[in-house]
Amino acid sequence: MRKQGLILAGAAALAVLSGCEKAEAPAPAPTDATTTEVPVETVPPEGAEATDPATAPHRFASWAGKWTGVEGMYATITPAEPGKYKLEMQSDLDTRGSYDGEDSEHGIKFKRGSEELSLRRGSGDETGLKYLTGKKECLIVKAGEGYCRD
Repeated sequence: MRKQGLILAGAAALAVLSGCEKAEAPAPAPTDATTTEVPVETVPPEGAEATDPATAPHRFASWAGKWTGVEGMYATITPAEPGKYKLEMQSDLDTRGSYDGEDSEHGIKFKRGSEELSLRRGSGDETGLKYLTGKKECLIVKAGEGYCRD
């Protein structure tokens, strides 16, 4: 009879276990700092401080840095607030200055003296300057004024 009780107890346990369904617990929500959730809104609320200039959207951000021309001429482009730039230029032997630039359709527009100018992409050949001939990555202001990266 003792065997029969053990068999019945085993059968009962088997019946109980087979009747249970395996329920999957929902995955816990990530709570550590390794989540890569991207914020939905990246524009600061109205009245909030502007974003960091280094990470702000600039159409011509790849142009940042120093570009060299002929005879010591150069243009240094630094991104400022979104869509804006600070230009430091030595544009001829007598003209050195800082200018505020901004994104435009084809380049960075700025005002130097009374002239409305624009830096636009081009080649060394397009600058018209013998020293820059053959260079591929250049910015042109006007005929005879251009800057390239080596």
